[in-house]
Amino acid sequence: VVFLVCCQIPLYGIRPSDHADPLYWIRVVLASNRGTLMELGISPIVTSGLILQLMAGTKQIAVNVEDPHERQLYACAQKLLGLFITFAEAVLYVFSGMYGDWRTLGLGNCILIIIQLFMAGLIVLLLDEVLQKGYGMGSGISLFIATNICENIVWRAFSPTTINLGGGPEFEGAIIAFFYLLITRNNKFSALREAFYRKNLPNLTNLMATIIVFLVVIYVQGFRVDLPLKHVKARGQSNQTYPIKLFYTSNIPVILQTALVSNLYFFSQLLHRRYSKNFFVRLFGDWRTNAHGQYVPVGGLAYFVSPPRSMQEVVTDPVHSIFYVLFILISCALFSVIWIEISGGSPRDVARQLEKQGLVIKGYREQSVVKILYRYIPTAAALGGMCIGALSIFADFMGAIGSGTGILLAVSIIFQYFETYSREQKTDAGTLSFDTDLGLF
Repeated sequence: VVFLVCCQIPLYGIRPSDHADPLYWIRVVLASNRGTLMELGISPIVTSGLILQLMAGTKQIAVNVEDPHERQLYACAQKLLGLFITFAEAVLYVFSGMYGDWRTLGLGNCILIIIQLFMAGLIVLLLDEVLQKGYGMGSGISLFIATNICENIVWRAFSPTTINLGGGPEFEGAIIAFFYLLITRNNKFSALREAFYRKNLPNLTNLMATIIVFLVVIYVQGFRVDLPLKHVKARGQSNQTYPIKLFYTSNIPVILQTALVSNLYFFSQLLHRRYSKNFFVRLFGDWRTNAHGQYVPVGGLAYFVSPPRSMQEVVTDPVHSIFYVLFILISCALFSVIWIEISGGSPRDVARQLEKQGLVIKGYREQSVVKILYRYIPTAAALGGMCIGALSIFADFMGAIGSGTGILLAVSIIFQYFETYSREQKTDAGTLSFDTDLGLF
């Protein structure tokens, strides 16, 4: 509730801007809302977590996760780095012209905006800390992302706001518009057609596509291979298994791929605004403003890594569509394979964890565990990354509300909460549950 309220409270002291939002493409991942206290969203804590996890994975810093003191120091370092990044981002936002020229705003307003952004970032860090201390399930980051995405979907389905796009006022919410059109139009067939296929606003086709994507992702989440385990010293039957899921790296590949593309968009827009006539800048990305006042790529590398905006564009420009599909599949697979090496989920890391617990794969010797895990984990990571990319493409092509990335994140996070709840229920019932939690969130 606190997060949702902060998403609706506007920043005091800013000036209304007609400029396109340069961070429009990444806000779904950052759970941020432009012009509000949640302008920064979860970007500071995600950035600090990624930096420290990359440093630990590449052995730049040594962290013994089994030592409570070192684990506490690692968490404190992450929070301090998050506060520093919050302050740095707040200063950069203000003095880079995100809210207008800082000279026009005045030094007093600039300082006030920085204080508001910093305090909102501090609230996000504290809310995440509350959940990590055991006063809830999961992490604050996952909860904020899922809340932001689900709020967007519910709002576009039931929004009572009216918008005039030239043909008279229309309700923004797809379901509200459906009932309104059926009641007010004499021609019911025309009303149904507009409710299902209206352009520039959410329609029932988009809503149905979102539901279909939700169901498909939930179904695919259940694919996994269970490797039977046994104790090295204890005899008798053991019901323990090591599950290797198809989505072995969870939603990390699509997050990293989105972050990569969003940074490409951000820098491409900045260069295009200053040097729009330069050949190399246009090769990097050519941008135009659409009917909604948003910059969209129409040429260059940024255009080819952006999703087609309609089925007509898929037919008229097949090269763009093929390049986009191959880019998503290959990048998600590569990110997934790389992530298991730097996050402690590689076959050698898993074998080391099993060895510490005195467990081996049933039917094999201790020396063969790494070899067996290499048969499954890299394949599951690469194939799972490609499946996540394919589901993201499927959601975009179906016209689901939001974006394919957003729906994947929401479904995977909600499914993780369901698994956490089920695991706790098994533990309370006295049964042993063996599973692994891998990923930033």
